[in-house]
Amino acid sequence: MTSLQLGLIAAGILLVVGVLIYNWLQERRVRRRIREAFTPRDGAATAATATAAGARVEPTLSPSAPVPENARRAELVAADDSGYEPPLDVQARIASEVAAEDFAPPMPLQPIQDRGAAGERHAPQPDPEIECIVSLQPSRPVAAGALAAGLHARLGQPLRWFGRRGPGLPWQLLKSDTGGEFAEIAACLLLANRSGAATAPLLQAFVQAVSEVAATLPAAVYAPDIAAETARAEALDRICADLDVQIGVTLLKTDGTMIAGTRLRGVAEASGFRLASAGRFDWIQEDTGSVLYALQNYRSDPFTADTLRATSTPGAVFLLDVPQVPEPVRVFDQMKIAAKRMAHSLDAVLVDDNRRPLDDAAFAAIREQVRSTTAALREVNIEPGSPRALALFGG
Repeated sequence: MTSLQLGLIAAGILLVVGVLIYNWLQERRVRRRIREAFTPRDGAATAATATAAGARVEPTLSPSAPVPENARRAELVAADDSGYEPPLDVQARIASEVAAEDFAPPMPLQPIQDRGAAGERHAPQPDPEIECIVSLQPSRPVAAGALAAGLHARLGQPLRWFGRRGPGLPWQLLKSDTGGEFAEIAACLLLANRSGAATAPLLQAFVQAVSEVAATLPAAVYAPDIAAETARAEALDRICADLDVQIGVTLLKTDGTMIAGTRLRGVAEASGFRLASAGRFDWIQEDTGSVLYALQNYRSDPFTADTLRATSTPGAVFLLDVPQVPEPVRVFDQMKIAAKRMAHSLDAVLVDDNRRPLDDAAFAAIREQVRSTTAALREVNIEPGSPRALALFGG
């Protein structure tokens, strides 16, 4: 074995060790922020933190892996965050007028697996950890149709309405055609998603819209403090931005040739992908119908049946949205196998953003990033792939 080979082996070992140490340090930083975010504080401390907190920095994926423009994005390796200010207490309770046993669980966030029959695994329920909730107490039970103006309201963030037939009974998600009458109503506005945090004017408009609906019933209105809810939204948005990781693996022809669209489609569909209306191929889990990972054009042009018949491309990008899939590490392993098989079939290579081939050490580093992000999400009781995660990391 030559000295060059020995040197390359040593360099590869050092690279893997260095990446593992870096990821361990990054995970410690995230965990520290989470502990700080969920430490109860008084109102003065919360307000001071809100003033001190700076604007959020949003790292992006490489142009080789385009994602929607309004999405929060994270690089494969997190950017340096030495200037990060601790976020606000994301667990600030809603206004005291709203019954605590109905909406405000104890700190920290209640684990999803412990939410019981009213949990995220079952029927949808109000989620006070991520929603601003306004409670209505009608003078007499009302039908869902009486809330038509609110049910069709569009405020810039997802809005849900729930009703229940009496105290202690389960909440039911309301639609215009929901039958029966309800003695209590809850209007729930999502505090943050990839479009950003709910602003004070938006929250004020939300409370005003609900109040107008209440006046027609009539019903008493119990609303939280707008300033406190704005602070919660900003804190939640900041935490989610830290944990918003999308992994891209690029399949590329490096010999100057192109991949015919028909050939790419044939290989992709043989690998389990299906062409979707979003202009990409989706790998869909048959049991749940959810998208586990996707394959999109290396170029900015979307994949359609017509373009695939008429054009060719230098490559494609495998995309894994870590917060949106259950068991992200397992899904990454599955995506890696699919990527390697397709690369072999198309006589292409898997590369990073700088067009350097990805070897086993590089894939191990990416997998560690997926694992650490999954652990950090679970630390704040955002189970990847759960309704809570889909709400926070959608939009």
